[in-house]
Amino acid sequence: MIVIHVLTLLLFVYLLLTIPYLFLLAAAGRFGKLPNWSSHPEKARIAVIIPSFKDDSVILDTASQALGQDYPNFTVTVIADTLRPETITRLKALPLHLVTVQWDKSMKAKSLNAALVQLAATPYDIGFILDADNLMSPGCLEKVNHAFQTGRKAIQCHRTAKNKNTAIATLDAISEEINNTIFRRGQRVLGLSCALIGSGMAFEFSLLKDIFASPTIQNNPGEDKEVEVQLIKRGIPVEYLENAYVLDEKVQRKEVFETQRTRWLGMQLENIKLLFARDMRHLLTKGIYIHKIFEWLLLPRLFLMALFALLLACCAVDARTSLHLLSPTWPWWATLALVYAATLLIATPAAFYNTGTLKALLKIPVLLFSMLKALMSVKKNKKGFIHTPKEYSR
Repeated sequence: MIVIHVLTLLLFVYLLLTIPYLFLLAAAGRFGKLPNWSSHPEKARIAVIIPSFKDDSVILDTASQALGQDYPNFTVTVIADTLRPETITRLKALPLHLVTVQWDKSMKAKSLNAALVQLAATPYDIGFILDADNLMSPGCLEKVNHAFQTGRKAIQCHRTAKNKNTAIATLDAISEEINNTIFRRGQRVLGLSCALIGSGMAFEFSLLKDIFASPTIQNNPGEDKEVEVQLIKRGIPVEYLENAYVLDEKVQRKEVFETQRTRWLGMQLENIKLLFARDMRHLLTKGIYIHKIFEWLLLPRLFLMALFALLLACCAVDARTSLHLLSPTWPWWATLALVYAATLLIATPAAFYNTGTLKALLKIPVLLFSMLKALMSVKKNKKGFIHTPKEYSR
């Protein structure tokens, strides 16, 4: 019993540090205010870059929609990696740059570097990265330019769900918006650097080219985390553009969810090591660095939910018996669980409070099982990029 008490006490200390932190960010994200970006008279030259790996089903729609942005000074570049010949032919008919690549070991960062090298001959000011399934909302580039003209060098747009057509897609959409509230909006309200997502990101072009020229990032399937590390080294915060929307396809089936989470968990485990590399030690006194360590050591949300369900069961046992499984006593654990529940409720947008969400919540046990399977498969992520198939058509 002593061993159980020691373990539960250590877990309690970890949760006592992380749960109030999440609650604070959620409250800031829900009730705080951010700048309202619109337009600026000076127009930076923007390179919209779209890596596409086996995304024949969506890339033509994405490229065509990107070309329709109402902004006077931009180009679209599609990076074709293992696309079908007929898709490449149709892309060539559009007024865009086409960069064709083929790697023995495909990596998004490697493809981005190849495109940035080719684009360097043109004096671009901003590089804007989209995924092959992303659709920009009207005025998105205008808002990115506005932020850039006010001195921002790294920008994350508000990525949101393109589809909520299945229960799993709905849960994925809710998860993304909770992350937006906590790790993007909340962090910026408190003056912290917001977390990058991997797409809908814009950077000063020379900065982007310099970061992706590194061989380290080119072999990392979690390139957005590597970018965050490089920004930390340079002391550059990431701005969040809440009203610049980028629509992103949400996974619709548990098999795709499992594939995606296998990649994400593998990236999280590998990229945590980046923060503790020797060349990061001089940043130990920097707030931007300490905060990022704290953020990346958080448990995935599904795991936290399952953990609290188990802890509440132990609370019920302790309340009704004399076993005393938990240390400290069960009311402390119940309070932490209530704070975490409040955090999720505050961070979830009001639009999701409906019967569709209630039905989708019944799928959480299925997704938790998929997350556990993904955790057992994270070693696959080290062998190369794990492709998540795109399935949704508007």
